[in-house]
Amino acid sequence: MSTELDKTFDPSAIEAKWYAHWEDNGLFRPERGDAVPFTIVNPPPNVTGSLHIGHALDNTLQDILIRHERLKGKDALWVVGTDHAGIATQMVVERQLEAAQDKRTNYTREQFVEKVWEWKRESGGTITRQLRRLGCSMDWSREQFTMDPHFTRAVVKVFVDLYNQGLIYRDKRLVNWDPKLKTAISDLEVETQEIKGGFWHFRYPLADGVRLDSGADHIVVATTRPETMLADMAVAVNADDPRYKSVIGKEILQPITGRRFKVMADEHADPELGSGAVKITPGHDFNDFEVGKRAGIRPADMLNMFDAEAKVVQTADGLVPEKYLGLDRFVVREMIVADMKAAGFLVPHVTKGKNGEPVELDAEPRTIQTPFGDRGGVVIEPWLTDQWYVDAEKLAVAPMEAVRSGAIEIVPKSWEKTFFNWMENIQPWCVSRQLWWGHRIPAWYADDGSVFVAETEEEARALALSRHSREGGNPAATPQLGPRLHGDDEPVLTRDPDVLDTWFSSALWPFATLGWPENTDLLQKHYPNDVLVSGFDILFFWDARMAMQGMHFMGEVPWKRLYLHGLVRAADGQKMSKSKGNVVDPLGLIDKYGADALRFFMAAMESQGRDVKMDEKRVEGYRNFATKLWNAARFCQANGIGASASLAAPAATLAVNKWIVGEVVETLAELDKAMADLRFDAAANAIYHFVWDTFCDWYIELIKGSFDEETRAVAGWVLDQILVMLHPFMPFVTEELWSKMGARADYPLITARWPEPAATVDAAAKAEVEWLIGLIGNLRAAKNELGIAPGAKLEAYLETPSANAQGVIARNGAAIDRLARLSAIHFAAAPAGAAMQIGVGEDTFAVPLEGVIDIEAEKARLERALAASQKEAKSLEGRLSNPAFVEKAKPEAVEKARADHAHHAAEAERLAAALARLG
Repeated sequence: MSTELDKTFDPSAIEAKWYAHWEDNGLFRPERGDAVPFTIVNPPPNVTGSLHIGHALDNTLQDILIRHERLKGKDALWVVGTDHAGIATQMVVERQLEAAQDKRTNYTREQFVEKVWEWKRESGGTITRQLRRLGCSMDWSREQFTMDPHFTRAVVKVFVDLYNQGLIYRDKRLVNWDPKLKTAISDLEVETQEIKGGFWHFRYPLADGVRLDSGADHIVVATTRPETMLADMAVAVNADDPRYKSVIGKEILQPITGRRFKVMADEHADPELGSGAVKITPGHDFNDFEVGKRAGIRPADMLNMFDAEAKVVQTADGLVPEKYLGLDRFVVREMIVADMKAAGFLVPHVTKGKNGEPVELDAEPRTIQTPFGDRGGVVIEPWLTDQWYVDAEKLAVAPMEAVRSGAIEIVPKSWEKTFFNWMENIQPWCVSRQLWWGHRIPAWYADDGSVFVAETEEEARALALSRHSREGGNPAATPQLGPRLHGDDEPVLTRDPDVLDTWFSSALWPFATLGWPENTDLLQKHYPNDVLVSGFDILFFWDARMAMQGMHFMGEVPWKRLYLHGLVRAADGQKMSKSKGNVVDPLGLIDKYGADALRFFMAAMESQGRDVKMDEKRVEGYRNFATKLWNAARFCQANGIGASASLAAPAATLAVNKWIVGEVVETLAELDKAMADLRFDAAANAIYHFVWDTFCDWYIELIKGSFDEETRAVAGWVLDQILVMLHPFMPFVTEELWSKMGARADYPLITARWPEPAATVDAAAKAEVEWLIGLIGNLRAAKNELGIAPGAKLEAYLETPSANAQGVIARNGAAIDRLARLSAIHFAAAPAGAAMQIGVGEDTFAVPLEGVIDIEAEKARLERALAASQKEAKSLEGRLSNPAFVEKAKPEAVEKARADHAHHAAEAERLAAALARLG
């Protein structure tokens, strides 16, 4: 028995109710122990985060997949959790302390970490509540956190095992250093901004009276960072550059420090760029670091001129003048330029003044691509430090083979090239961070620098004691061989203060969330996962690293398919950012249009490999789509149509019922194929057109007034199939309609069965109904073109009807009269006079227009409109064929011109057809 639906569709009234019902009743993971597993893990959002439009896209796609597979009867598990987000979370808590005139350093490490846990308990659930509002059917009963004890155990074990296997090591290398946060950060956390800066040219004098072939006693070098000359260790030139061949290997002087170093040959120096000579500061530039290594300079010997706050410190050779020490890098930049200028070593940049006169500037003005920390907001400094690294090159081998063999399928395939390009050129992965919040690195140091890596301090002490015993047990005699001991032979060990990069722990997400390192039933059943849905922007930072760790520790791929979606951009195609003021709040869209409308928009716009352009009008349109379905269900209720009791299609004898059953069969096949291919846009398009066009606009119209027992059974069954097929995309409205169309509280839609029509397409019924739809649709369009009122009754003439036409007309007279507004169809020649021609299949109808419209006036109107559209289309065509416009105009202007041209061209074609109808 059904419950009457409200007159209006109100998303807010049903969303919270149904989500609570699903979660409270454990319906996100029903008991299906023997069923085929299907597993997805969500990219864990930062615990500090709130739902942004990218999350909305990513999680909508995952929910569509998981709901689809759940409806197909699988043991569908969607693992959910949050990332502890080391830097972001520590910053949030530190800001809270600052607001209370407090700071982190007023506490011990343990006290501060407890404050972070307090914050997490009180405020760390924002994004999980918001995911519920989106309708995400995650297994909240097993919600994970990357700092949970079981997860921490997995992280520590992975670190220790990789270290013991020689795949984690400590090394001195350049890192992206954030001087505000005082930690290394990953490439992903670096944002490049265009900053107005300068390109300074300086003379470095050659030593010992050496001169260039040109007679010059110096080499001119150029730099955008003059302050780094305090740590210069070489000047590089190209070996083939004739200007400098004679001085390669000779010594040159750095004017400020007096440091002597060599002119060296390296491919990094480009003869075509600037002077062709480059100053080399290997301790403060990524390119220079590689040049220095090629020149045989060990990282340990590379000069460092900055402390953790990017203030100048003394270099190992003691040559930095005292007046620079302790000052900020940008203050020192100005001092260096001034000092070099005063000493005559600055080469001015000569440009033209307003009146064409020569003007000297200290530097050539340039826009510099400058790295900033996305969290700290200050310029990142390449800094030479001791950090922990993973040998990513070795771990990358197995994932590359998995992609080549098809064990991992990347969708869309076009991303494979990017994947291989990065993996084949992969660099060591820096995994240590100078923070207090995070997984503490399980390494302990002895006084002599010896390191002991173990899962616990007790195990580290045992290792230290074992080493001491092996080395003779006399540290006083050989202090360089072992750790100093307490009384009772207790080693004195200090734990590494650093924590692990959060990407290190999240790389274990596909298996550590399932209980690893314990060999749990959940792990055995749900690893490997089936699909990973991810933004392409974290392909390397997360996806590739999951593949590395999963294959290394589990011996299997972490997931069989990797689906990479694009970004959600503003309507004009620009990247969303707070600074541009074009960020869209998904929760605001949900408040306005409902979660179902936003979800359907995301699915419909998700075309493999392309970014999604935000379009609020489309979201509103999908709210209207839900309303249309709601009203169709109300119409069914009002006419005695309710829930179906059959999974298979009911028996049908009427053509219209046979036809709609066949349409369900075809839509289901189209939908299944799209889902198998991960074509979310095609899947959404298939169900949208079936619901709106086929069911609402045609089937319901065709059966009005003909509600016999068969039609009610078929209509109820079709509506059920719609609710099931649409449910993954629009879970709330479909569940509400499902519950109201019949008494089935113990059989909610979320765990219903995917359609199994057990029917085929009836070709004869399909041909009959499509011919009928063609007649009605074409006649309505012709009326609209000629300005004839939709309700005006006309007569039609069909002189030589096809056999199909005669049968369809004979069987569907009432529908033709009601929907086509044809009071009569004559199988005879049309009377003389103006008439419009209507084509349907191989039949052509003539509809007399005498007395219906003013033929000549209508012709004149159409001709004027046609001329206007043709003129506008030609003008736009000329603009679009002009390379100057296409190449120089703003992209949005070009796109608008193309859209306008397409509109006017189509309008001209329509008007020409209307004129042709008048003869």
